[in-house]
Amino acid sequence: MAAPPLTDRLLRSWLRCKRRAWLDRHGDPDQRLWSAHRALQLDDQRRSFSSLFPERPGRGDAAASAGAAAVVGLRLKTEGPHGLPLEAHPPLLQRVAGRSRWGEHAYRPVLARQGRNLTREHRLVLAYWARLLAVEQGSAVPSALVLAGAGRRLSREELALTGSLPRQLEEVLPRLADDLARSTAPPLVADRKKCVLCSWRGLCDQVAASEGHLSEVSGIGAKRREMLLELGVTTLPELAASDPQQLAERLGAWGEQHAEIAEQLVTQARVQRDGVPRRRDPAPALPELAGAPGVLFYDIESDPDARDDFLHGFVRLARGADGSWGDPLQAPYQPLLALQEHGEAHLWRRLRGLLERHPGWPVLHFGETESLALRRMAQRQGATEAEIAALQARLVDVHERIRRHWWLPVNGYGLKPVASWLGFRWRQKGVDGARALLWWRQWRLGIADGTGRGSRHNLRQIFRYNHDDGLATWAVARWLLEQDGQV
Repeated sequence: MAAPPLTDRLLRSWLRCKRRAWLDRHGDPDQRLWSAHRALQLDDQRRSFSSLFPERPGRGDAAASAGAAAVVGLRLKTEGPHGLPLEAHPPLLQRVAGRSRWGEHAYRPVLARQGRNLTREHRLVLAYWARLLAVEQGSAVPSALVLAGAGRRLSREELALTGSLPRQLEEVLPRLADDLARSTAPPLVADRKKCVLCSWRGLCDQVAASEGHLSEVSGIGAKRREMLLELGVTTLPELAASDPQQLAERLGAWGEQHAEIAEQLVTQARVQRDGVPRRRDPAPALPELAGAPGVLFYDIESDPDARDDFLHGFVRLARGADGSWGDPLQAPYQPLLALQEHGEAHLWRRLRGLLERHPGWPVLHFGETESLALRRMAQRQGATEAEIAALQARLVDVHERIRRHWWLPVNGYGLKPVASWLGFRWRQKGVDGARALLWWRQWRLGIADGTGRGSRHNLRQIFRYNHDDGLATWAVARWLLEQDGQV
């Protein structure tokens, strides 16, 4: 039986994570999780390509023969080093000056990138497309086009596909084939922070937990894991069993900053091993709520690439006459959409009005995003220093308080793992900020094309997710209050 081809998608996966590429070929498809990040990437690609070519591209070999300015749907096949079968489906080809089997013109691949910089992954994938395209069209492909952004923000960068890049690709392809031919999956990556973007994250999370992988310990990234492995500490249970003072002395070889954190790493590992939280600071975690008449839970949804905080959501929980907190599920939720066509000044007036209607109510948020966004908006809108100081005094970062006062048996201190450990459940399964952003773009697209198809449903889903984030913030805050005897 002929070996299955090496594809551009396998190459891209392998450049990100060798285990991911192996699972793409050999893993059980039923264990894959849908990821909104892939849909967002395709949306960014569509918008970039539409900005470059407003007219619909031609399709396949017939379009290339006709000299279409842009071509999609061309499947490329050839043999690579050592007879390896290669296959690619470049998302877009641009007509350029030259000669090919199609006539007095040639084509080059186009890539839409995310992020600020052109990475090794981008370069090698483009080189791969160019290698196969050169065989297909019968002429060399000396350059490729890289796009970023859309509309007036569209940037274009020409990448030369010469020099050492083709040689690097020839060296990579046999290594990719060898890894795919393994009988077992490659080990987990050292730094698993980016695994949240991968469709195999659920499966790998299970493996990490069963192995006691050091990346499961909150505070350990790739570098610290490498240090611990060199010291013979290979798993979470081994770290939990370590003597903090001895570990500090040994980690000091890499710098005083690593020695200083040794005790925290051991304590965190012990808490996770035992499944029991441990107090760090005996002082009350949320003293601002002691005499407050009510509290606002504040959460923002954002499009980071567009630097657009498109939704500011608030839950308003009043305190009863007897000093008890009301039912958060009955508390009013108020979403404030930040439509760019209305302008920031309009949004600021609405935000300021809401805050002024609830004097003395602390504003709880999880992480620094909301605090930074609100302060910067106030500054841009001409708020006085006294107004900004008063605003800052009301903002309470629940994430910072939980980190300051407690060690928790969780592998990360984000809102999802902390609130989930406390038993909170989001109403929509598998939803995260990326999924909310995808819904937002779909809603905006419905407005842009004049149809509004599905827009109300998308908007309701965004509101429900944002509302739940606010309720999850209160679940964490209430637990802190309960530990301090304030509830």
